[in-house]
Amino acid sequence: MELQKEVDLQKEKPSLLGMFISPGLQFERIKGNPKFWVPLIIISILYVIGTTFMALSMNESIFIDQGVPEDQIDIALMFAKVTVAITGVLMPIFGVLISSAIQLAIARLASSTVSFKQLLSMNTFIMIIGAAGLILNNAIRYAIGGNIYIYITSLAGLLNQEKAGVLGSIEVFGIWSLVLTAIGLHKTAEFSKGLAWTIAILIFLIQIGFGLIGTLSQGVPKL
Repeated sequence: MELQKEVDLQKEKPSLLGMFISPGLQFERIKGNPKFWVPLIIISILYVIGTTFMALSMNESIFIDQGVPEDQIDIALMFAKVTVAITGVLMPIFGVLISSAIQLAIARLASSTVSFKQLLSMNTFIMIIGAAGLILNNAIRYAIGGNIYIYITSLAGLLNQEKAGVLGSIEVFGIWSLVLTAIGLHKTAEFSKGLAWTIAILIFLIQIGFGLIGTLSQGVPKL
């Protein structure tokens, strides 16, 4: 019976929408039947939609606050919008490749037999959460205005901070993704729960560190 269940899981395709309601099941399916290209294309399209909302939300005030000369604002705004659009295409691809490569190196040290394709598939499916957060937050910013670099679903957004900083890194969809990363590394890569959660927590701390560096570069951090 158990053997038949494992065979069925290997045949069934993982679902992107299933990551919202039954991520554990999707990770088991990914382990036996990893899919990559079609899900990555879908994720890339979603990221383009999210970054398009971000680009549409950009206005001259962003560059005025940064001290850009008035005669250069139009050029700076156009360049920023093009950069954001390109980022929407490249972000999922590079994000999946880099995270999977790092995890594969750790897997080999931990004597895990997980393949690079399985990790690529796992990380691609996890990115559906980030894509949802990107679209939701930027759509809201497009509708109501405000700092496009601060997610509404972050502590910085909740507390109406002017700068993202550390609190900008503590965000619902980001934490959700990290939890799924830990679960995925345990179920798909067969890492121990301790190792899987350690990696997830380290990623979270690194993100907070980048948030702190970003705040310090702009002055005294506002916590």
